[in-house]
Amino acid sequence: MSSDNQRFVIQVIDHKTFEATQEKTLLEHAEAHGVEIHYHCREGFCGACRTKLISGKVEYTVDPLAFIDDDEILPCCCKAKSDLILQIE
Repeated sequence: MSSDNQRFVIQVIDHKTFEATQEKTLLEHAEAHGVEIHYHCREGFCGACRTKLISGKVEYTVDPLAFIDDDEILPCCCKAKSDLILQIE
């Protein structure tokens, strides 16, 4: 199985759990599963989608320009590299 087809389990604390592949960003997968993440740019510029990464690894599709802490990710421009646990404020 190619890595693009690999499925990862994304658990959003106090929301729901869904699967994600590397075909779409985390924001796109969240939207498809009814998980609301606030966003503006979809390109890593604004930081509006800043989300706490409790566990797991992601890969960015572009280098984000928005400031994020070491325990945060920008779902608009990253894809899952492993199962994830996220906390959306």
